[in-house]
Amino acid sequence: MNPGWRWALTAGLSVAAVLTGSQLFHLMREHRDAAASAAAAAGSLPETSIVAQPRAGIQPQTGIPAQLPAFSLSDLAGHPTPVSQWQGKSLMINFWATWCAPCRREIPLLQTLHHEFKDGDFEVLGIAVDFPDKVRGFRDQYKITYPLLVGEQDALDLIAKLGVATPAFPFTVFTDRRGRIVTLYLGELNRPVAAAILATVEDVNRDRLELAAARTRIADEVRALRANLQSVE
Repeated sequence: MNPGWRWALTAGLSVAAVLTGSQLFHLMREHRDAAASAAAAAGSLPETSIVAQPRAGIQPQTGIPAQLPAFSLSDLAGHPTPVSQWQGKSLMINFWATWCAPCRREIPLLQTLHHEFKDGDFEVLGIAVDFPDKVRGFRDQYKITYPLLVGEQDALDLIAKLGVATPAFPFTVFTDRRGRIVTLYLGELNRPVAAAILATVEDVNRDRLELAAARTRIADEVRALRANLQSVE
């Protein structure tokens, strides 16, 4: 993987606090009912979806499956697309929606990562919990070339299988080349955080790091980024 990841890890860009699972879910539940009702009334998403954005952090591993569940969702042409299509690659699976402002801010970073590593053993995969016509418009507007899948209730069912009890967007699942979930990051990604996670995934792929140790290192590095930010402030 590009050596620039290690340099990027030290950059003093902002990263939000790492929360425990209970703190995060409490925050999202406070806004769940009002936000979901307003969005449903506007016709922007299925009524069962949640629109609250989480504060960024590493999702605690409790409840998250060790292996990425098998699933199939439709692409923007309506063709069923199984995740097995990317078997043997590390995946950065980004769950998002067109009405989500942090999701939109992430798109240029995701597009850059896709471009940088498209010829390797890594792929960005966007899963929109939204309506296909809206997603097609955003694909064209933002010139997205990484693969996009779309779903409504079926995408929400997948989120539940991933152990996310209260979905909020964006969030991103990182897997190794064996399809094992290395970590799940809730909230908007920035380049240093993505760099830290992807560098660790690369070490897992090269058998330089066990999965449990990788998860610990990712959490520690995110905390280090936060500490660096606080020292600057």
